Amino acid sequence: MFSQMEWHVWPGEWYLDAGALLIALVIDLALREFPTPVHPVVWMGRLASWLERVGPSSSGRAGEFVWGICLALIVPGLFAVLSWAVANILRELGALPYLVGVGVLLSTTFAVSGLARAARNVESSMNSGNLAETRNGLRSLVSRDPTSLSPALVAAAAIESVAENTTDSYIGPWLAYAVLGLPGAFAYRAINTLDSMIGYRGKYEFLGKASAKLDDGINLVPARLSALMIVMSGTLLRLSPRRGWTWVWEGRRMTESPNAGWTIGAMAGLLGVALEKPGHYCIGVGMADPGASHIGTSTRVAYAVAAVGLVVSLCVLALRGLAAG
Repeated sequence: MFSQMEWHVWPGEWYLDAGALLIALVIDLALREFPTPVHPVVWMGRLASWLERVGPSSSGRAGEFVWGICLALIVPGLFAVLSWAVANILRELGALPYLVGVGVLLSTTFAVSGLARAARNVESSMNSGNLAETRNGLRSLVSRDPTSLSPALVAAAAIESVAENTTDSYIGPWLAYAVLGLPGAFAYRAINTLDSMIGYRGKYEFLGKASAKLDDGINLVPARLSALMIVMSGTLLRLSPRRGWTWVWEGRRMTESPNAGWTIGAMAGLLGVALEKPGHYCIGVGMADPGASHIGTSTRVAYAVAAVGLVVSLCVLALRGLAAG
């Protein structure tokens, strides 16, 4: 069955991978998330949690760090290999099973409509004047505690999440897919999942360090491309590209993450608002406080970024096919 055991599944047939990406996007836009029991990202989280539990206990910081490296390799590696095998099986079954099957699987690695829907829920509850509901809705977008945030800071958090997640939610996995096929998209999502679970300071300072650094590394290019696409998209929506570029350059240095400031700065500049995370940064100092309407504008920018990112990803797929001969 595995007559062509190559990482790039069937080089030269890039148009099948392009078709699968389009099918995946239609699925994402038309349907809700897959049920929890069958969602691959949920399986990634469960595997990571199990590996955390069975890891060496009382091994000190060095032991946690080493086991964290194992987690950062095992989870993405396993899902990359499994998705590679499934893609090969699907292609042996024919072009149509490959298109549909890869499209369905790929749709689980990114979220365009889900990100916009979560942000618009926050916008809607803010417009209704229900601050408690607004803060509660924010939990689906950010990990910070929203209970003490003012309306402006709630809006800022939602906008920051939309901006930063243009990278994590779709530009990153699409580029990984365009370069490395379905295994690339699954490996990217697994790394990102690990970072969201254990890639922060405190309890997971040493266990999650490898996952956090790996996530930073794989997003160096996608984050900067996302910032470029945000400014381009803002220009199409008649926002201020000059201010966007200014705050891309300023914001890139203001966050602990080497990547987040690029996209947050781009969005702050386009919208003309200050995006603050208390105790960490304020990107857009001197500009207006954000409100509900700015959340809506940020989601329109995010959809435009998805459109630009789709074109870029299809071009990369075509180039991959040409390079493969």
